[in-house]
Amino acid sequence: MNSLSDIVLQATPVLPEIILAILGMIILIYGVVLGDKGTSRVTLFSVSALAVTAVLVAALSAEKALGFMGSFVHDPFAQYMKLLVLLGASASLAMSFSYNVQEKIDRFEFPVLVLFATLGMMFMISANSLMTLYVGLELASLPQYVLAAIRRDNTKSSEAGLKYFVLGALSSGMLLYGISMIYGFTGSVNLEVIASTLSNDEMSIGLIFGMIMLISGLAFKVSAVPFHMWTPDVYEGAPTTVTAFFAIAPKVAAIALMARVLLVGFEQVIDQWQGIISILAIASMTLGAFAAIPQNNIKRLMAYSSIGHMGYALIGLAVGTPDGLRGVIIYMALYMIMSIGVFAIILTMRYNERQTDQIEDLSGLSKSQPGLAFMMALLMFSMAGIPPLAGFFGKLFVFQAAVAAEFYALAIVGVLTSVIAAYYYLRIIKVMYFDDPINELDRATGDLRMIGGLATAFVVLFILFPSIIVEPAQSAVASLIPM
Repeated sequence: MNSLSDIVLQATPVLPEIILAILGMIILIYGVVLGDKGTSRVTLFSVSALAVTAVLVAALSAEKALGFMGSFVHDPFAQYMKLLVLLGASASLAMSFSYNVQEKIDRFEFPVLVLFATLGMMFMISANSLMTLYVGLELASLPQYVLAAIRRDNTKSSEAGLKYFVLGALSSGMLLYGISMIYGFTGSVNLEVIASTLSNDEMSIGLIFGMIMLISGLAFKVSAVPFHMWTPDVYEGAPTTVTAFFAIAPKVAAIALMARVLLVGFEQVIDQWQGIISILAIASMTLGAFAAIPQNNIKRLMAYSSIGHMGYALIGLAVGTPDGLRGVIIYMALYMIMSIGVFAIILTMRYNERQTDQIEDLSGLSKSQPGLAFMMALLMFSMAGIPPLAGFFGKLFVFQAAVAAEFYALAIVGVLTSVIAAYYYLRIIKVMYFDDPINELDRATGDLRMIGGLATAFVVLFILFPSIIVEPAQSAVASLIPM
């Protein structure tokens, strides 16, 4: 009886992941039986599976609980970040309904791959062991490689999938090498055991090297410079619904994983990694600000924009304080919602029933579709950090944390690059409102307009209801960093 109760206790924290895995396999079999003609139903069932999983995650106790013999942890931090990932994945699938049919890529594999990638992200967020970290990372990454190349008859999509796979395999190798070094010098892969080992022993050169390799592998997943090289090509080459998914959910999971690894496993040697994260943040903000300026393809522009935004999020992580982590969590929540809105509008960019992704195609949008142009303008203002929109407060939280911890260089670079980056966001607004129309875009479908409208409404109204994001974030911080 005791063994049965132990099994139940070990399984309870992992219950949402177990249920999602079972539902994913059932949906996969259902899709195989029906074939591509059942894609819409498979997509609907997949969104329902994500919703059920979100309910289970929210229903779990907020108290910290360990599963799989301590290699999996459930706490308010994991709960908060998982709900963000599930929301992002659900929004990505919701945006794919009409687009995939129009682009003739409505295959039942698409929503199933998103489901299993999301499952991997949930394991990443709850990883309390370097082995769980790696398994979750690979489970999330492998479906993404396939998604990038899902348009098999398109050269750019195939190229995007191949580049992502090759560079992803390189980052996985670096990650594994770092894990092996850390295990060799600490004798454990459990983050809490590693933390206790580091508190007793001095940091050796080999362990520092292993930590650097581990951070490098994780930096690839968040597109931090200099591990960003895959991002522009993959964003441009992959189908736009896939690009939207890449921009929305995986970044949240990867940032959450970095935060747990560094602030739990390596918190005792914070002086050893703060400088590395600071360099990644400064390089990402700078490249994201300057490299996006000459871009004419809006998906490539959003790729460089995402690199810059990850730099801002890394400011809070580099600070390593409770306020810094709170800034990271809030920033990622707001960035995800802004990205949902922006990509919902990018998906409406169609001319003569063909997808287009050139910025100049938005010319005169304010005259043909004023509602759509207004939503895009508000989202661009928010991305640029213009008050009183949500994006301003995301940056405010991380900059305040940096100043409070006397990381003045990070705050100054962040403010300066925000000003520079505002140029290419304002350029899109200028094209929509002041340039003469080149091609009048097709009318947007109702589902995409609704998703874009909801995201825009949140961005505008956040100032009135900040507690929706801020209060749960505070609880999440307290579970990871003792106050």
